[in-house]
Amino acid sequence: MTDAMPHMDEAGENDDVVALLTQQHNHIRDLFAEVENASAGDRAEPFRRLVRMLAVHETAEEEVVHPAAGRLFQDGERVVDDRLQEERAAKEKLSRLDDMNPDDPEFLPAFRELRADVLQHAASEEQYEFPRLRENAGAQQLAMLATAVRAAEAMAPTRPHPGAETPAENIAVGPMAAVVDRTRDAVRKAMGKDS
Repeated sequence: MTDAMPHMDEAGENDDVVALLTQQHNHIRDLFAEVENASAGDRAEPFRRLVRMLAVHETAEEEVVHPAAGRLFQDGERVVDDRLQEERAAKEKLSRLDDMNPDDPEFLPAFRELRADVLQHAASEEQYEFPRLRENAGAQQLAMLATAVRAAEAMAPTRPHPGAETPAENIAVGPMAAVVDRTRDAVRKAMGKDS
């Protein structure tokens, strides 16, 4: 499995932003399990895929999904503010982990803390945000949001950038960070380093 992002299949699955994001949450859960179950020497590659998946996924939610939720339902801004606080805390932890060697004895305890936070964040989105998006947006709007999420993911940074949780911050940081991150990823891959 070299690709961190699940794709829409030919039958058109994930033409709905809620289905797309829920599938990505499931993929994130699987990646967390893969990293934790890997031996210390084999942890770097699945962790790199997890970092990329989380960075790209959260950026797309911040640029597309949360702004839509803020507009579509009455207390959407409050719901979104709570999710943004969770995302910032997770990005900070992920950034610290990204700087660690996955073989470091302190890595796994910090990783487990991150996993608990990220999975609670995903559960909160699935409970408080996604059902209300489905209630307040029609099928066509949900499909347009899914398309916008995929477009945002294509341009998103591949590493966490704490402090960039709003669309304006992501736009300001995003393009340059995406280029820097993708260059860094390519160099590491060329050198045979996954961490």
